[in-house]
Amino acid sequence: MGNQCKGLFGRLTVAFAFLALSALATTPASAQQCDRACLGGLITQYVDAMVAKDSSRLPLAGKVRVVEDTQEIKLGEGVWKSVTAKTDFRHDYLDTTRQIAAAHVVLKEGVNQILLSLLLHVTDGKIGGIETLVQRITPASRWQPTELGGPIRGMEDTVPAGKRQAREAMIRTALTYTEGLRVGSFTDGGTPFAPGTYRVENGVITAGPGCGRGDCDPYAQRIMVHPSILAKVAAVDEEKGVVLLWMNFGHTNSYEPGNSLVTFEAFKVWGGQIHSILAFFRTMPIATPRFWPSSDPLPKP
Repeated sequence: MGNQCKGLFGRLTVAFAFLALSALATTPASAQQCDRACLGGLITQYVDAMVAKDSSRLPLAGKVRVVEDTQEIKLGEGVWKSVTAKTDFRHDYLDTTRQIAAAHVVLKEGVNQILLSLLLHVTDGKIGGIETLVQRITPASRWQPTELGGPIRGMEDTVPAGKRQAREAMIRTALTYTEGLRVGSFTDGGTPFAPGTYRVENGVITAGPGCGRGDCDPYAQRIMVHPSILAKVAAVDEEKGVVLLWMNFGHTNSYEPGNSLVTFEAFKVWGGQIHSILAFFRTMPIATPRFWPSSDPLPKP
C-alpha cells in the first residue's frame, strides 16, 4: 500500500508540474513588454481612432487615465471632438524601458493645424494612460509653421557607431538646455550644441540653417533668464538617441500676465552633444503642473 501511495504521489507531482509549465507556455503575449513595433503601432492606432472618433478601436488596460492640457477628461472628449484629419507629419519617441509611446503629430481641425504632443503610457501591451498637449495654429496665428511638411532635419538620423550615450547620460545632456534657459545663457549653462544644431519650435526654424537671423548659432541667441523653469523627463528613446522633456518655463514677464510656456521638447543627443531639437509648446498659466511623474530621476546638479 505504501509503495502504491508513493507511486500515485509521484505521478500527481509530475502531472501538476506539467500543468504549471503548460500555463507558463500559454501566457498571452499581451503580458509581455511592448517592443518598438508595438509602441509605434499603438500611436498609429490612437491617431486613427481619434480621426475616426471611435475609441473602441483601442486596446485599453482597464480604466484609462486621460489628461489633455493637464486637465483630466474622459476618452473621446477634448480634441477628439474637433479633429478632422491627420497629416503625414509625425516623429515617434519610443521608450521601451519605461513603456511609453510618445510622438509629435500634426492633425487638422478644419483649416487649423493641431500640433499634438502625445504620450501613451503602456501596460502589458495596452494603453493605460493618455497625456496630450494641444496647440492650435489658425490662419491668424503669429507663428505660421514652415517646417511641418516633412521630417525635422536630424531627428531621424541614425546615431553614428560608437556615439550612442547611456540613458542617464542622454538625460544629463538634454537637461543642460533647461539649465541654459534658467541662467539665460547656453554658454554659461554648459549646453553642448553640435555645430549646425537645428531647432524647430511650433513648425518654425529658430536655430540652425534657415533661421532668418544673421547668426543662427544657438550660442549667439539672446535668451531671457528663466529662474523658475521646471523640467521632467517624459520619455527616452535610447535607440534613436532622443530625450523628450516636459518643461514649464515659469515666470518671465514675457508670455502675457500670469502665463508661461509649457512644452514637450525633443532633443536628439549623441556623442555628448545636442544635434537637433523639436518643440511643440503653448501658453498656459504659470502654475500649470504635469500630473505624471518624471520617467527617470532628475540628475542632481
